[in-house]
Amino acid sequence: MSGQLVVVGLGPGAADLQTPQAAAALAAATDLLGYETYLARVPERPGQLRHPTDNRAEISRARHALRLAAEGRRVAMVSSGDPGVFAMASAVFEAVEQGEPDWRGLDIQVLPGISAMFAAAARIGAPLGHDFCALSLSDNLKPWATVLQRLTAAATAGFVIALYNPLSRARPWQLGAAFDTLRPILPASTPVMFATAVSRADERIVLATLGDADPAQADMRTLVLIGTAATRRIERPDGGAWLYTPRWTAA
Repeated sequence: MSGQLVVVGLGPGAADLQTPQAAAALAAATDLLGYETYLARVPERPGQLRHPTDNRAEISRARHALRLAAEGRRVAMVSSGDPGVFAMASAVFEAVEQGEPDWRGLDIQVLPGISAMFAAAARIGAPLGHDFCALSLSDNLKPWATVLQRLTAAATAGFVIALYNPLSRARPWQLGAAFDTLRPILPASTPVMFATAVSRADERIVLATLGDADPAQADMRTLVLIGTAATRRIERPDGGAWLYTPRWTAA
């Protein structure tokens, strides 16, 4: 089959944090698909067709992209951050597995991008310097009980935790419930970072502790990073701070 589908990670927001490989794939595409907010970040080019969709239309969007590629089109599917982290790459392969047998013969490539957790961590030092994990607080695709089970297991095991999808208008209570779940497990002094719109013009970074972390500091553009009992805070002369998690663990 002559078509191609490239799943592209746009990075966290700033154009200079998008990889040259991703930029080249976007420029070469005949068709661009993606959630309308992310697609708006891609410059318009003459001759390209754009197919914006709602945020919750992942599987139908993936099937549309595969059908276009099967027709011989050069298709780029865009995701924010890295397309393999709570994003479109998984949806594309789910659609391939469940869809037309011919789709398995398509040229499908996944191009990595800088994930929000790496962009956010770099802003304040090295909080991901030791073992860490990423969890989504959304219960759209998994039960809330599973979210809490995994959150508890990660904190108990000593992982730094990066929380994606911390809350939305439909579920404004979940981040507060997550903090309540963690407080009996981790010290009140555990560092918490709220990183909103990292690398964009309206970027906002707020440092707190688990004891006083306020869920109102977050929205759907926020990455919430929760340290461990070992994560260290280094005060800076300007009133800010660095965070880092030591690479060693005491026996």
